[in-house]
Amino acid sequence: MPEENWLEINGQKICYRDIGRGICTVLIHGFAEDGRIWDKQIDALKNDYRLIIPDLPGSGRSIMDSHGPNAKNPLTMEDYASLIKGLLDKEKIDSCILIGHSMGGYITLAFAEKYPEMLAGFALVHSTAYADSEEKKALRQKSIGFIQKNGSADFIRQSTPNLFSDFTQKNRPEIIEEIIERYDNFKPESLVSYYEAMILRPDRAGLLKNFKRPIMFIIGEKDNIVPLEDSLRLSHLPTISYIHILENTGHMGMLESTPELNKYLKDFIIKVGV
Repeated sequence: MPEENWLEINGQKICYRDIGRGICTVLIHGFAEDGRIWDKQIDALKNDYRLIIPDLPGSGRSIMDSHGPNAKNPLTMEDYASLIKGLLDKEKIDSCILIGHSMGGYITLAFAEKYPEMLAGFALVHSTAYADSEEKKALRQKSIGFIQKNGSADFIRQSTPNLFSDFTQKNRPEIIEEIIERYDNFKPESLVSYYEAMILRPDRAGLLKNFKRPIMFIIGEKDNIVPLEDSLRLSHLPTISYIHILENTGHMGMLESTPELNKYLKDFIIKVGV
């Protein structure tokens, strides 16, 4: 395992890995995950590209400070984007590709809005540019209540199977159990803060229309979290768009369709980096 790097910015202590050389690609994990969710992609890409893999504040080794003089709770997607910018500035990186899974895609979109000049392109992996509907906000509020009442372990065990397709649940249950065991010790306040940030985020579909560099969409055919129809509608907005649908895959293509996703990431990095 490469040596961990640390950055403290705006009261937040971020742990991240910096692996390999070449075109810089930042892999941003999603809700109730950490950078390890990308390990199978890291193995496939590390010999050819430079990979930056942060743990967002409150995830993995990173610390979410909600009490210090510079603390802000909840952090917004824009705040997380600024933290990624600070990390890149520390490493003297002025151009990169962002790959964001789910909530990591929301951060990627916020970054693209704030710092478009730094992006050669970006990818949304099981993510969306739409804001939450009122129904979705209500579901997130209900989940917040559940976490506050029952804790993280019960929430992770209840919610994780729904991230995977029925096919994966039936044929590869060990993957789901591994994720539950890995992440059931999440701090409840971190999960609540992420939910609050997701509720507050704006609609960024217009950004997809205006961004002139390549955007890739990784879509799960059986995604219960980001509907296929929404993803297809968004994927036709950009000027330059790459669209890949993973069959029999839910919200976790990194684990459910690893070879296919790794190929699409490699191809995208090559095309964008030329």
